Amino acid sequence: MNSVVIQEPGKLVIEQRALPVPAAGEVRVRVSHAGICGSDVHIYHGHNPFAKYPRVIGHEFFGHIDSVGEGVEASRIGERVVVDPVVSCGHCYPCSIGRPNVCAQLQVIGVHRDGGFSDYACAPAKNAYVVPAAIPDKLASMVEPFTIAANITAFLKPVPQDTALIYGAGPMGLTVIQVLKGVYGVQKVIVADRIDERLQMALASGADWIINNSERSVADELAAEGVSPTLIVDAACHPAILQEAILLASPAARIGMMGFSGEPSSVTQQSITSKEISLFSSRLNSHRFPQVIEWMEQGKIAPEKLVTHWMPASEVEAALTLFEKDQRSCCKVLLTF
Repeated sequence: MNSVVIQEPGKLVIEQRALPVPAAGEVRVRVSHAGICGSDVHIYHGHNPFAKYPRVIGHEFFGHIDSVGEGVEASRIGERVVVDPVVSCGHCYPCSIGRPNVCAQLQVIGVHRDGGFSDYACAPAKNAYVVPAAIPDKLASMVEPFTIAANITAFLKPVPQDTALIYGAGPMGLTVIQVLKGVYGVQKVIVADRIDERLQMALASGADWIINNSERSVADELAAEGVSPTLIVDAACHPAILQEAILLASPAARIGMMGFSGEPSSVTQQSITSKEISLFSSRLNSHRFPQVIEWMEQGKIAPEKLVTHWMPASEVEAALTLFEKDQRSCCKVLLTF
């Protein structure tokens, strides 16, 4: 089989490997589609501190089960499935309270262990979720990106009366917009980004008001309209955003942080406590796949609005470059195997 392998930072090869054999409790998936994420680019460049090399990347993938390991019902062969990349121990403190995404022994498929940018990939059987017929093959790998939005919004508990501000109209920001509008019915969603084309994508995903914050101050725009957001999501992850969000937020607002920046953010305790602002962080997802599959099946979210390119897996290096460099015309790139 062919596998996309990052042998070391900056060195990508398509390598011929033997077919993997599913271990006890695992299934083998014949991959048909997989999505490129920013974390794949970070592993390629050596900027992901969790990755070990060589590594088959890819944690957003869909395919058909073609083999099962010991203890897995043979009837699962042939199922159309998407794979949750979160592999947890099941018994540490985070796992015991339903947060396997921060398991003390967390392994992420495509980061800590080989992933789905391959003709075949193995995963725990419990991580392979059946995809209903209403979701086409070419969009099924989009379930995983929306689980990130499902996770942060589960903390934030949006309500229709909220005024939401989203920093960043990249793939993560766009999934959050769709979930806020299509699932929770939030009446006003404001989106700030520095790229006009991304802001147009935000409008297509349901945003009510867009601000290009390379040209206009978000603070000034909101002040002019007398708006104080009750819910803010940082999907842009610049270290200056957190303090600005705290200052702009309404009293009793909730702020969600989605980024992994290693740079320090300067915040004042007084600005948080004086308004009793709640801060939430979110990593990966905690058992959100069934929820997102249901949303997608019911048409509450529209993943096709994010996908701008389908490319063959043989062109993966060009696809990674496109995803990284062309933020004006490219949002999500899906690889076909």
